Amino acid sequence: MKELKQDNLEIELIDTEEKNIEEITSLLASYGMKNIENPFMNISVKDVAKDLNIGKNKAYELFKQDDFPSLNIGRSWKIMLLSYLLWKLHKRI
Repeated sequence: MKELKQDNLEIELIDTEEKNIEEITSLLASYGMKNIENPFMNISVKDVAKDLNIGKNKAYELFKQDDFPSLNIGRSWKIMLLSYLLWKLHKRI
């Protein structure tokens, strides 16, 4: 596991090749994120909008931001659940 220091903030990088799903879910549980079965599944704009309690148009704006780790597949926007949770945790700091 590597650590990245940026702007006096230590970020723990997760190498998915080193860890299996059980280890990653236990790491997420240590951050208070429990009951996540598959952190590698993709979620949609609708899921993010529901979680953040924002409208669909605002969620699309969020997906288009440079600091949001999303992926555009054709006309569909997706984000890996793990990336979304880590982004959300980083924004709370």
